[in-house]
Amino acid sequence: MFENLSERLERSFKILKGQGRISEINVAETLKEVRRALLDADVNFKIAKQFTDTVKAKALGQEVLRAVNPSQMMIKIVHDELTQLMGGDKTDINIRINPSVILIAGLQGSGKTTFSGKLAKWVKTKRSKNPLLVAGDIYRPAAIDQLKIIGSQIEVPVFTGEADTSPVQIARNAVREAKLKGHDVVIIDTAGRLAVDEEMMNEISSIKEAVNPHEILFVVDAMTGQDAVNTAKEFNDRLDFNGVVLTKLDGDTRGGAALSIRSVVNKPVKFVSSGEKMDAMDIFYPARMADRILGMGDIVSLVEIAQEQYDTEEARKLQKKIAKDQFDFNDFISQIQQIKKMGNVKDLMAMIPGVGKAVKDLDIDDNAFKSIEAIIRSMTPDERSNPVILNGSRRKRIASGSGTSIQEVNKLVKQFDETRRMMKMISKGGNPARLMGRK
Repeated sequence: MFENLSERLERSFKILKGQGRISEINVAETLKEVRRALLDADVNFKIAKQFTDTVKAKALGQEVLRAVNPSQMMIKIVHDELTQLMGGDKTDINIRINPSVILIAGLQGSGKTTFSGKLAKWVKTKRSKNPLLVAGDIYRPAAIDQLKIIGSQIEVPVFTGEADTSPVQIARNAVREAKLKGHDVVIIDTAGRLAVDEEMMNEISSIKEAVNPHEILFVVDAMTGQDAVNTAKEFNDRLDFNGVVLTKLDGDTRGGAALSIRSVVNKPVKFVSSGEKMDAMDIFYPARMADRILGMGDIVSLVEIAQEQYDTEEARKLQKKIAKDQFDFNDFISQIQQIKKMGNVKDLMAMIPGVGKAVKDLDIDDNAFKSIEAIIRSMTPDERSNPVILNGSRRKRIASGSGTSIQEVNKLVKQFDETRRMMKMISKGGNPARLMGRK
């Protein structure tokens, strides 16, 4: 998402490169390109114009005229305005009341059921809640079965109604069930339609009236672009929802919905979601999204993901082993597993400032460590813990057992030895550059 917009914005800022100062002429030329980039990203025309007008007014301020680097100053102004356009600060959901009822609304195909599962897992693991999923979509074939499968995957119970029970009654009964069984969050998945219609609106309005939800989240497919914004407005007029969820951000989308929706409905984007995996969801941080759009990476999110997988006790044990020069292939493969838990390797690399553009066209998938793992798993326990015994015949056997070549095994062993020496040097306060200089 936003790849094309990022490239267009980068080209527009180059107009100011080499300029001694920001003037009305060069800022107008730059912002003309910025406006075109926003329109091509499917941002509402009025919003794009208002955005560039605001940037222009700030860029021509006296304090900016004295800036040493006009291009960097313009990027800073655009970054700040993009952040404000998308909401400024992140907005949390209301789950303070017990039980907190969350109503999930949206069109058919927007990803409501999958998001309901992701949200249930999120409140369970990140907020230590005891959620209950409610199957309120009784019309779409297999919708209830889909939610049951998701519920079993994340170990969250799913409440379903009896035959011929209306969605309104199912929702009402589910809240009663939650109170009886100690569930402190109730997530109600509702039915959608291929387009907004009166019957659907009446039904979800009746559910809202029956259970008086503490939070209504409107789920929208980001790939629908400007149509997503128009649909959000219609839903908001009827439901007065609390926040928006943008799904399918991993698709081929231009990103206009993320940039426009806050301004049109005056409601915050609270979550973003991509893919089918239950952990592929995150809180929406406007400033971090602005960082990504402008090619600055998202190092804060990367650190947070790493911290979630970071085991303090294991790290302490590993540090001791490194100091005693006892780091072995068991530790090596353990670290690979930690990296894999963090998510898609290419997505993680894209969060590093300056790296996103470099890896954009590279084919990096989740199998990037496959051959390394195969080689290590083909070693005997003794070989993993005592790498020094890996002679020629052992390496030949490992290559055959892992389906790799002797050259690949030799390369891995060499990389492992260099890594171990460097880690030991760093742990003792040495300079790793000395090691590099020996090559």
